Amino acid sequence: MQMLKVIALLLEYPEEELWEDREALCALVAEQAPALQSFADRWLGGNLLDRQSEWCETFDRGCATSLLLFEHVHGESRDRGQAMVDLMSQYEQAGLLLNCRELPDYLPLYLEYLSLQPQAAAQQGLQDVAPILALIGGRLRQRESVFSQLFDALLAWAGSPLRSSSVAGQVSKEPRDDTREALDAVWEEAQIKFIDDRAQGCGDTSPEKAHQQRFQQQPIPQYLDLSAGGPK
Repeated sequence: MQMLKVIALLLEYPEEELWEDREALCALVAEQAPALQSFADRWLGGNLLDRQSEWCETFDRGCATSLLLFEHVHGESRDRGQAMVDLMSQYEQAGLLLNCRELPDYLPLYLEYLSLQPQAAAQQGLQDVAPILALIGGRLRQRESVFSQLFDALLAWAGSPLRSSSVAGQVSKEPRDDTREALDAVWEEAQIKFIDDRAQGCGDTSPEKAHQQRFQQQPIPQYLDLSAGGPK
């Protein structure tokens, strides 16, 4: 399932190591996901610092386009914690060992896990989160982000009828959480918090990892009801 690994790499925060190997990644995209060649050429052809800034603007400016899957289902409820534990168990059974850098529901990590599964199981794993993928893709499409192409590619490969365009009506009614006003409201609320527990994970507070810290009080425009399915 090299295509899943390819999309996982394209969705990852652009690190220097990735940029050093971008020619090899472009070749892999041409082989495994030719429909995404134009995206890869444009994205990987840019300046690293510019791409890092663009990635943060796309995925870390608010929660609506977060790559943390369960954030779109459970928010900060206790159910999210149990879902994390269950997903980590699946990773361990597949021989995928995690460090402290990312949470288990981080989409590129989930794609890496699925890439280790037989094709039928991998497709089912994507179908389980298809409503989330369509919602994130729809929000990206509304914001005219080319990243929506990656979500449509995942949905198509999984055989899901959903696409980023499927949620256009729903997304158009949502409040934007990436505006200056919305972000200012988050920081005003954050002033009463003395310690951000989750931002202290593994003792990593370096600037290079700032993109991994989530806004704690940011409202998500809409949660999803995945009671009929989802990653267990």
